[in-house]
Amino acid sequence: MPARTPASAKTERLLNLVIALLYTRQPLSKARLRSAVPQYQSSGDEAFDRMFERDKDELRALGIPLRTEVIDPFFDDEAGYRIDRREYELPPIDFAADEVAVIGVASRAWSQASLAGPAAQALRKLQAAGVEADAASVAGIEPLLHTTEPAFDAVRTATVGGRTVRFSYRRSGARDEEPRHVHPWALTSWHGRWYLTGYDLDRSAPRVFRLDRVTSTVVTERAAQDSALLPPADHDPHTMITAAYSGQDPEPAPVTVQLRPGTAYSLRRRASRLQAGSHEEGEWDTATFTGLSHTALVSELAGLGPDARVMEPAEVRQAVRSRLRAVLDGHGQGSSW
Repeated sequence: MPARTPASAKTERLLNLVIALLYTRQPLSKARLRSAVPQYQSSGDEAFDRMFERDKDELRALGIPLRTEVIDPFFDDEAGYRIDRREYELPPIDFAADEVAVIGVASRAWSQASLAGPAAQALRKLQAAGVEADAASVAGIEPLLHTTEPAFDAVRTATVGGRTVRFSYRRSGARDEEPRHVHPWALTSWHGRWYLTGYDLDRSAPRVFRLDRVTSTVVTERAAQDSALLPPADHDPHTMITAAYSGQDPEPAPVTVQLRPGTAYSLRRRASRLQAGSHEEGEWDTATFTGLSHTALVSELAGLGPDARVMEPAEVRQAVRSRLRAVLDGHGQGSSW
């Protein structure tokens, strides 16, 4: 487990404070907040006071409506704190079909999770203290990004951090691997695959690398202070990838899929043709996809389960069936279909 940094500890403390302030309909005193937020409990009185004042200023600077109110109208010498949910929460929102599609894309990178760890501990302590709670006002989320290329995380980290990378790479049609030493410029998704654009230090020229052809562990190094390694001002990853790969890989055959109405919004946006069925009669929508990687489509279609049916080509239909059959076999529910 990676070591916790001061920044992550501060973020966790502020999150727990926000949860505590949202979880109540009545103002909470400093003493109650100190007992509810685990990070406050290990500090002395003076340190806690300074930390709490800084945290209040931080929340207000972030635009969070932190209110200071009197706890007891008969004794106005003790202040309490709470977050006004009417100012904090967004009003009800209706989404159009395109907006739902965007949410669907985002949902693939985020995984819903229940409150855990210190946050859950804070909620339990508030409940034990008899504070009136509104559990529906808080929800836990954990960001996750899933890719199929093992090299993705290391290359992304190096690209963001401005570090060079070393890896073994097998070009299209080549039998042997080649060592590569690259200063990354951009990491881009194109036709269902991830590509790295950058400067190849051994060949002293810009190059494009398809991540699923990286065959070794990616090793990162500190980049040299050389302006020649920086991307050109007009660098366009998609143009560079298109120039490098157009004509090299055969165009994938069109794929025709039936989709259950009201599902697969993100997939529908990539369809070259979409024909709606008669939903009143329970008919399916028909989508055709051209130019998309079959490998990426198989993974996505298998993830849709009973909401998608591949009509053609036969190899894609069989690949989806094989993927679903492997899931059944893995759970001891093998089927003869």
